[in-house]
Amino acid sequence: MGRPISKKVLTANREIGEQLRTWRKLLNLTLAQVADRAGIARSTLQLIEKGDGGVSFQAVLSVARALGVLDDIVKATDPYETEFGRARADITLPKRVRP
Repeated sequence: MGRPISKKVLTANREIGEQLRTWRKLLNLTLAQVADRAGIARSTLQLIEKGDGGVSFQAVLSVARALGVLDDIVKATDPYETEFGRARADITLPKRVRP
């Protein structure tokens, strides 16, 4: 048995699911439409929107792509988009790895 999942991670699962559901509704898309565009089952999309952490990361990213927010997620996790990441890269990464 693995380590228990932190409350912060469970909360993030729920919030991201809610935000993806909100994007779907703002775009006036049905569960079936988004699931089809993402290449997943409608029931999987429902689990994602409920914040179920048992779905694959790929499924979540597929939904983000279907909703047009995948690039924003990728950018949000890019360390070179932050001053800290850029500063640390100059110190810790070899020159051939730096962007």
